[in-house]
Amino acid sequence: MSIEVIDESGYDLDVDHLAKLARFVMDKMRVHPMAELCIKAVDEDTIAQLNEQWMEKEGPTDVLAFPMDELRPGLLDEEPEEGVLGDLILSPAVAERQGASAGHGTVAEIELLTTHGILHLLGYDHAEPEEHREMFDLQARLLAEWGSSARAPQ
Repeated sequence: MSIEVIDESGYDLDVDHLAKLARFVMDKMRVHPMAELCIKAVDEDTIAQLNEQWMEKEGPTDVLAFPMDELRPGLLDEEPEEGVLGDLILSPAVAERQGASAGHGTVAEIELLTTHGILHLLGYDHAEPEEHREMFDLQARLLAEWGSSARAPQ
């Protein structure tokens, strides 16, 4: 897997930690081992510009997902499709506020946003109640497994 993490946010982002999380989520979702993902952390002004340009919404947001080859989660009995998963744009400044508000801190919020963004790249959405439940249940399960694996002795 090719996972590139670029930090242009001005925060001291742990890019290795983020790359490991992305690899974990992609492995759990059975994404092809050669799939490509780029995660870029940016400042609030940049994400606000991208949010307006691509989503036609004003102001900064937490994460934007730009799928490329429309890859989907792999099935147990099939070889996953190779290609470019896409790009995620994160705002650590927004994550910091949201993490404090949620009571779990910035790192946990960035992990949540990264997982959420990858699920969007894989075709998950939350516009409808059933889609919302499916996506957020999967997101919670992946984050719980990530937390368990991160605490396990290496």
